Amino acid sequence: MSPDRLIYMANQIGTFFRSQGHDKAVPGIAEHIKKFWDPRMKRAIFAHLDAGGAGLEPNVREALIALKQAMLLPTAP
Repeated sequence: MSPDRLIYMANQIGTFFRSQGHDKAVPGIAEHIKKFWDPRMKRAIFAHLDAGGAGLEPNVREALIALKQAMLLPTAP
């Protein structure tokens, strides 16, 4: 899937959650991407984020940063 398509999809998710306000939107976006995007899609959007994240809405960018950090942390047994 192209980066442009992933950016579009991520921003659409952000638009859906926007009405809930920043404090609920950011974790909502992250949770949606975590649950419903396959690993290849997540790797591609994280690579885009690492390359500067052009085109990502602010809430989406923040959600992706938080999700990427959470996925790198080891989970408790």
